[in-house]
Amino acid sequence: MVVIDSDVLLLAFAFANDSKQETNRAFLEVIQTAQPATTIYNLMEVLGQLSFNLSPERLDQWQSWLVDAYQLTVIWMADDGLKMGKESFREELYERPYQKMRSVRMPFMDALIISLAERAPDIECFVTWNAKHFKGKTDLKVLTPEEYLAR
Repeated sequence: MVVIDSDVLLLAFAFANDSKQETNRAFLEVIQTAQPATTIYNLMEVLGQLSFNLSPERLDQWQSWLVDAYQLTVIWMADDGLKMGKESFREELYERPYQKMRSVRMPFMDALIISLAERAPDIECFVTWNAKHFKGKTDLKVLTPEEYLAR
């Protein structure tokens, strides 16, 4: 499974004149055969950014134009059928990200995202345009979309 960061997904829907658009499109096309995934935190970050320019009705259709369109698996912090207890919630939203922030110095959202991605099974790599924010701060292989395509 290849975990895709928010910036890659946001580039697909915004910033039409960005010089990375062609590479980003090629990556998102190629990745569909490699079990692409994103964390629930990435999904919410993308929806939050896009909420400024989308109608509530269009935003409500995110499953079709985002998850289904890119064949994404959404990585959740707990199984859908399980309720998260107070201790699990604290560990997920405070303990793990705080330890990342403290040990490798990274912003909260990055720590939250990478902490969840690290616990998902069978992760091949984490792909982001901001690879420098993650390299050396996780045991996961971190690549840009350009690096992923070049392998």
